[in-house]
Amino acid sequence: MMYAIRVEDLTKRYNGLLALDKINFHVKQGSVFGLLGPNGAGKTTTIRILTGLTRPSEGTATVMGYDVTNEAVKAKQMVGVVPETSNVYEEMTALENLVFAAELYGVPRAERRNRARGLLEAFGLLDRAGGRVADFSRGMRRRLTIACALIHRPELLFLDEPTTGLDVQSARQLRDHVSELRDEGVTVFLTTHYIEEADQLCDTVAMINQGRIAALDSPENLKASVTGTRVVEVVFSGHPVEGELKGIQGVMEVHRLGDRYRLTVGGEADIVGGLIDYARKGGLRVVTLNTLKTSLEDAFIRITGLAPEEAHEEKEQPGQGRAQ
Repeated sequence: MMYAIRVEDLTKRYNGLLALDKINFHVKQGSVFGLLGPNGAGKTTTIRILTGLTRPSEGTATVMGYDVTNEAVKAKQMVGVVPETSNVYEEMTALENLVFAAELYGVPRAERRNRARGLLEAFGLLDRAGGRVADFSRGMRRRLTIACALIHRPELLFLDEPTTGLDVQSARQLRDHVSELRDEGVTVFLTTHYIEEADQLCDTVAMINQGRIAALDSPENLKASVTGTRVVEVVFSGHPVEGELKGIQGVMEVHRLGDRYRLTVGGEADIVGGLIDYARKGGLRVVTLNTLKTSLEDAFIRITGLAPEEAHEEKEQPGQGRAQ
């Protein structure tokens, strides 16, 4: 089996802070691999090491067969990198950005403009080829950034939080492009804290928390790993006490999502009867009650012990108390 990435006991410390703790994983060529976890869990540190921006404290990593520490230049030639924040030049046009990126990557002069126009067309930007990037929307800049990373036709593409801050339509377009790249044989390494995004895109998901890999498998296998539990969402006419909901027989976890309460229920407990009894005693009424199919978010919560909202914590910089 051919692997685009091999990571063995990778460890990184920042001024005594353990950001990565002996993580291990392999990424198959031609697949989409997702590194999923809350901000500060170690996702960005992993990408920085794999792309040669940071040296590991211990362990090894290879990219397309090249050691990222000892053969960094050769490894970088094989990959395209899309950072969390778009890094295109605002004072230049879309076409100029792509031609400049092609020059930096060593694309032959005769091919630069043709490749640039081909990527502009593929990403729906051909009609804005001569437009200044300063006038582009965030979604357009994101698409242009990915196009720039592909100008030298890399075999491996790193995407760091690609849809953060995008509107729904732009995020959907980017996910479609990622799927198309996989179909073309490009390996995609994706970091995200959007659990649904990982579920939709990835062949394999690694869940990372506090610098350690908590689980590694396909999304479907990860969801299957939490069988034996049910997830129920309920809306009451008033405001129940979360602590009291946890006291209902069979309820393992309670998370509030706006006006909804999501309950993880174990065993064969009569949760419907329990909720109706609870509402009646508290002078409440059950407005809606739904049993949900097990999701990757449910697996994430069960495996990491984190609540859904903890996957969206603000990111802190290395040395400020949380791992990156």
